[in-house]
Amino acid sequence: MTISNDSRARIKSIFEPIALAMGRAGLSPDGLTLIGFAITAVGAAFVAAQLWLVGGLVVFVGGVFDMFDGTLARATGKVSKLGAFMDSVFDRWGEAIVYLGIVIGAVQADLRLAASLAAAAMGAAFMVSYARAKSEGLGFTGGTGMAEVGLMPREIRLVVLSLGFVVGGILGIGPEELSGGALVLELALGLIAILATLTVIQRIVHVRRQAAQQSPDATSTQQETR
Repeated sequence: MTISNDSRARIKSIFEPIALAMGRAGLSPDGLTLIGFAITAVGAAFVAAQLWLVGGLVVFVGGVFDMFDGTLARATGKVSKLGAFMDSVFDRWGEAIVYLGIVIGAVQADLRLAASLAAAAMGAAFMVSYARAKSEGLGFTGGTGMAEVGLMPREIRLVVLSLGFVVGGILGIGPEELSGGALVLELALGLIAILATLTVIQRIVHVRRQAAQQSPDATSTQQETR
């Protein structure tokens, strides 16, 4: 399962009226980026406090703001490299804070497996983003093409993780490793860790195929930039 760029465009078009309304209220794309980050950080704090259901909902809302900043920038002609940089950096920062919140909450609840899976999921998730950033920086799969490669891009990770929080919170994430809520959370984290790792492999294979299609001189130049 993945999301094509056409699907992303259709989804973002739905959010365009909301983004434009926020723009008319005086908010800039960078402002929306910071608001989304702040909401995500609050959600992570709820998760760290073991308020899993509330934390999951807040984290999801914070993730949705990722749709608003880029949409507003495109709709108002304010797309810039700086804005793209800010968006990417705060997305990764917010994701890291959420996983840190999971580790803190899981340790306090004596859920060692959940804490370990959260660390594994964070590492795999960051490698997905790094594989895209590095490949694009070296001239492979320009634009948003790499976003279509792989089973677990950021949007899917957000949905899976939010569902893990919400469903787990409804079932009750207690101190017992075998409680229903804990199992749901661990399943979500394990799914992210495994599928994000597969996504990294898919992106490596994708880039290698592109490299093989280039001339030997171009491939040699790419290798020298490592």
